Amino acid sequence: MTLVKIAYTSNTGNTEGISEYLEDAFEDLDMEVVREEADDIDGDYFEDADIAIIATFTDGDGEIPFGFEDFYEEVADQELSDKLFAVVGSGDSELYPDFFCKAAFLFEETLTKTGATKAADTLTIENDAEGEDVEKINAFAKEIVAKLA
Repeated sequence: MTLVKIAYTSNTGNTEGISEYLEDAFEDLDMEVVREEADDIDGDYFEDADIAIIATFTDGDGEIPFGFEDFYEEVADQELSDKLFAVVGSGDSELYPDFFCKAAFLFEETLTKTGATKAADTLTIENDAEGEDVEKINAFAKEIVAKLA
């Protein structure tokens, strides 16, 4: 069975909720899913995964959130050439127009450098996921799984 690993960090609960929707979406596609908070994982977290997913918010002035800093630095040193990856970012474009979901794009850049293959464009979500956003998350998961073929 295909293993999807989701790493997330959340401050307000928005990104945690998004990670739960991601977990449900992949399980609905008959994938085995492991979802862990960034504080509980190391840089080699994706070592046994087929699909690596990051769900993050952006901290301060466009920075990686504190809970993801160590993981972000460690994952950059991994060899993930046999993995598919995708990133989801949550943010507030009104409060932070210049930094909206910037951490998600930083993760995309770093995971590309590990040799992993981007399976979908980074998905950005305004604050918490609801309604149409959940549909986008489901379509995102389907697009990623389709890349396995």
